[in-house]
Amino acid sequence: MNKHILEDRLIDFAALIINISDNFKKNYAGNHLTGQIIRSGTSPALNYGEAQSAESHKDFIHKMGICLKELRETFVCIKIIEKAKLTTDINTLTIAKNEANELISIFVASIKTSKNNNDRKE
Repeated sequence: MNKHILEDRLIDFAALIINISDNFKKNYAGNHLTGQIIRSGTSPALNYGEAQSAESHKDFIHKMGICLKELRETFVCIKIIEKAKLTTDINTLTIAKNEANELISIFVASIKTSKNNNDRKE
């Protein structure tokens, strides 16, 4: 996948997370998970930008791994929000969950490819 397309998807995903978080219940759990999902859901876009300026191949793989970890955290957070019924906008939550899952798959494949390419160089 083109790095600009992936970056745009990550930015769109971050914006989606921010927008859906506005609909969470305003209670202790809702407030806590709102902050959590905004941090983890926006982090991949920011860290992907850093990965593009990595100082080495190992640094690139490390930063891509951070993106993957944050996407997985966001995916689990979405599932918790869904199970706890902290929003009534299930349709948008499902869209976010599907996009998180697709992005996770992209990052898993990208990291695997990058590691394999690095192993060939050594």
